[in-house]
Order: sequence, then C-alpha cells, then structure tokens
Amino acid sequence: MATVCLLFVWPLLGLCVPLHASESPRSPGLDLLLPYSNGHGPAHSHRRVRDCQPLLYGNSTQQTWTADSSQDAEEAESRVFVTSVKGPSGTRWVNGHMTVVSDPLRTLSVLEPGGPGGCGLNRVAPVEQTAQWGGCLFAQNAGFFNTSFQECLGNVVSEGRLVRNSRGIQNAQFGIRSDGSLVFGYLSEEEVLQQKNPFVQLVSGVVWLLRDGQVYIDQSLQAECDKTQMTGAFRYFVDVISARTAVGHDAAGRVVLVQIDGQTGVRGMSLVELANFLKENGVINAINLDGGGSSTFVRNRTLASYPSDHCAPDGRWRCARSVSTVLCVHARRCGAGCGEHGVCGRSGRCECERGWSGETCDRPQCEADGCGTHGICTRKGCACDAGWTGHNCSQVCSSGLFGDGCNQTCSCLNGATCDPVHGLCSCTPGFTGDKCENVCPVGWFGASCSEECNCSHSCHCDALSGRCNVSLPPETRRRLDSAGKCVAKQMFKSWRQDEETKLEQRYLSERSWLILSLSMALLLLFFSLSLHLLSWCRSSPLSSHPTQRDYSYVPLHDINGSLTSAHPGKTTTGVSHTDSDSEDEVWSPNSDR
Repeated sequence: MATVCLLFVWPLLGLCVPLHASESPRSPGLDLLLPYSNGHGPAHSHRRVRDCQPLLYGNSTQQTWTADSSQDAEEAESRVFVTSVKGPSGTRWVNGHMTVVSDPLRTLSVLEPGGPGGCGLNRVAPVEQTAQWGGCLFAQNAGFFNTSFQECLGNVVSEGRLVRNSRGIQNAQFGIRSDGSLVFGYLSEEEVLQQKNPFVQLVSGVVWLLRDGQVYIDQSLQAECDKTQMTGAFRYFVDVISARTAVGHDAAGRVVLVQIDGQTGVRGMSLVELANFLKENGVINAINLDGGGSSTFVRNRTLASYPSDHCAPDGRWRCARSVSTVLCVHARRCGAGCGEHGVCGRSGRCECERGWSGETCDRPQCEADGCGTHGICTRKGCACDAGWTGHNCSQVCSSGLFGDGCNQTCSCLNGATCDPVHGLCSCTPGFTGDKCENVCPVGWFGASCSEECNCSHSCHCDALSGRCNVSLPPETRRRLDSAGKCVAKQMFKSWRQDEETKLEQRYLSERSWLILSLSMALLLLFFSLSLHLLSWCRSSPLSSHPTQRDYSYVPLHDINGSLTSAHPGKTTTGVSHTDSDSEDEVWSPNSDR
C-alpha cells in the first residue's frame, strides 16, 4: 500500500516544486515565508496520510511521549547558541535560542494573540505584548496565520479551551494532553476533539521535522504538499534558508523550543538543516512552526531575537512582527485545572481530595485500589453500601451515624448502640423500647428485659443485674407509685363492672322499674274511674225504669186487694188459694214450666 501511495504522490510533489523564480514577490519590508498560497493545508483526508506513511509506523500517524514531571527543577533553561552550518555555498554561522522546558504540563501554554479571544477577533499582536499578558518567563511565536485577514490557522487549544478546529486539515501538530503526554504528528478531527484524555494545549505547524529521532521531512512533503505558497513552492518553503521556529522534546520528556534568527534567502537554516541540528541536540520528535519575519523570541517580556522585517517608515531598522499564537513558558500552574476534586498547590500540581488521583484529580482512586466488598467503583469514586464509608468503603459508619453515606444520626438513648445500616437500636441490659428509652418493667431485668426477677413476694429487682433487696432510686419509686395507683384504678373499675353485671342479672333495671310503676299507676287510675262511673250510673233517675226486668208471679188476690179481703180463703174459680205457688216463687224465662 505504501508503494502505491508513493507512486501516486511523487507526481504531485513535482507539481509542488516549481523553480524559485516562480515565487510571488514579497510585500515591501515584510519577510513572508508561507507554505501555501491559497488557504492553509492540504485538501486530502487523514486516512490518506495514514495509508501512505511508511509501514513501520503501522496505522499510527502520531508519536506520544510521557512528559517530564519533575518539580525540583527550574521551569526552563534558555541558552543563546551560534553554530556553523555547511551548505552548498560553504559554511555559515547561524545564531538563535534553545529553551528546554521542564514539567511542560504545568509550565507551558499556548496563548491566543493578545490574550483570550484573540483568534476569535482575528487579532495579531507582538510576542512581547502577549508575553506581558501571560506572565511568560520565555515566549516564542507558534502557529501560522492569514497575513491578509489576521486569522489564526490550524488547530488551537489554549488552557483546555478549544479555540479553533481546523476540521481535520492534515498539518503537523504539537499538543499536550490532560494526562501530561506530549503528542506530535498528524491528527484526525475526532482525535482533536476526543474528551477521554483531551488536549489542554494544541497548535498546528507545517512539516514534521523529526519522528522518533529520524528526519521525517520527505514523508511530510507527501502528507502536507498541496499548492504553492506566496514565497514559492512547498519545496522552496522547505529548502530556503530563513528564520525558523520549532518545538520538540528530548528523551526526558522535556519540551525543547528553538528559534533561529535569519532572513529568507540570506541567512538562517533550511528545514533539513534545522531537523539535523535538533537531532544532534537530542531532540526525538519535532515540528516546524511559523518562521520568516514571524520568528520571534522574548525573554522576561523583552525582545531577545533579531527580527527580519524592516520597520516602517524607516527601513534601516528591524521590527518584530505582530503574530498569532504564542508558546509561553511560565511559573508552574495546574496545567489543565484540578476539576471538582482538587486544588492547585503552591508547587503547581493539583492536590486531590481523598479518593481521587491524576494530574487533574479526575480519576477515582478506586480504579486502582478497588472498593472492597462494600462498594462499587463509579466515575465519582467508590459508591459505598449503606453503613460503610471511606475512599474504598472499608470503614463502618462512625458511632452515632448510619445509612447511605453515614449522613443520618442515630436516636438511641441510655448508651445503646446503633445499627450502621438501618439505625436500629441495640439496648444495653436493663433498658427497652425502640430508642431504649424505658427501664425494664417491674419484675424483669437483663438484656432485652427477657429475664424475670426471682425475689420473694415478687419484690422489685435491679433491672441490670437482677439483684433483690436493692434500694430504689427516686425515679423507680415514683414509677412504682404510679404503677400502684394505676393498678388500683384498674382493679376498682373491674370490680364495679363485675358488680353492675351481677345487678343486671338479678334485678330489674331502673328503666324497667319506672315503666312498671307507671303502668300500675295508670291501671289503678282506670279502676278508680270505673268504680266512680258505676256508682254514678246506679244513682241516676234513669236507673228506676229499667228497660227490662225478670217477671215474678204474684197472685192476683194480692194485687186485687178488695177480693182478697171480702172472701178470705175463696176464689171465684172455686180453687183454694192454698193450692197456688208460694208468693216468693219467681218465674223467669229459664225456669221450667
């Protein structure tokens, strides 16, 4: 596959290598050295870069190195150098600055021009001005920019903020991830935006100078060549001597910043010469940054390099150019911040809360230590079972606390212990109740008040030990007195209820007696009225003429007195009166005839 790609790319490289005479004229006074004439970066995809790289690198288009994290060393050491370079026209002397940065996660930042928001405003500023704002000990220019519209080019991440996304344009990149690892090479858009281990600093260059200790310029031409640029072809951009700026790292993981003084076509270094110089000085991976008149180095916020742009309006002098992003070396800071679980210490390192680790305190310690048998590891640390606490869930809740997170307070009394899970009280001997608030009932003692006193006459015993003949404390006496009164009331009430039940069974109730008495009184009144009525009826005149009476037989001689008196003992019928019935005989309809 690599061979096929090489066959495809070399014709393209031919298009990228017109003669130096075809370069566009430079603006008066400006030493412009741009890799592309239209836009920035090649048009092909990251996949093509991956497929066309040498087979020994496999599918990886980047190199990652663990950064130095020493705290005892100075933030950086910077030196001025003058070195001889052999070229086609002979040996020449080149001077510049090399700055070795320790603990780069906390001491090195990518700054926008003039401070935050500079790229969004299409602003450019001298490196001195940006260094003043950022409190830089050392600073040098970094990414490319559009010289017409002052637009920042490539990817830019500053202090963990994504400032600019190049949408996957394949130029060489330098970045620092949140775990402190250094990254050099070509990145896809997905790799730039990933959040698992995000970039905290990132800047784009053009041409990967050194890869894993070897010059990688020819391979970079295949990956990045696209169109000619303002000062000539892409190859001219690589081969011309000029002022240069680069960033790399050594075997110890320290970042190496290099700035070369020069002027395009007059003095300075080509990219091949720069790559060899870096290799000779122990650099492992390195990329090229904006050069030409943009190449600037500032020490203690003061210009220390020799600019190649002519000042306006007097061209006798040289002036530093206003540029885009800046690489700033500063006093130790907590590079990517310390998140929600740490604070930045005086050493510039995050001091994490218990249970958290990592450069930014974003990794639960439980990932390494585990959470034992009483918890599970989550993104926020160990989630402990109810009743357990500690960074690895190995500690029972403190006395008096229970529940999830041990944040509930026990309400147990009289020295009782509290279950750390549910909060249930375990009473000491002699006490009972949900909160162990009650002394054992009279006649009982011991744990859970489960043992019965064995005292004569059922006397009281000590609720704790069960001993008899103990002097009663005032509170116990009061309780016994109250209990006695209560028992007496209950006994009296029970006796009265029994008596009332017996009375209801033997005698009529008061209500029944009342009803009976009223009934008798009404009956007597009725009989009295009846007798008076009968008496009145008999004494009434109407009673002497009865409507019907029984008949009595009375001899006529008794009725006719004259006859009786003239002929005593005789009758007209000749019948003696002695033969008649007695005058006392009375006839009635029911009598026999």
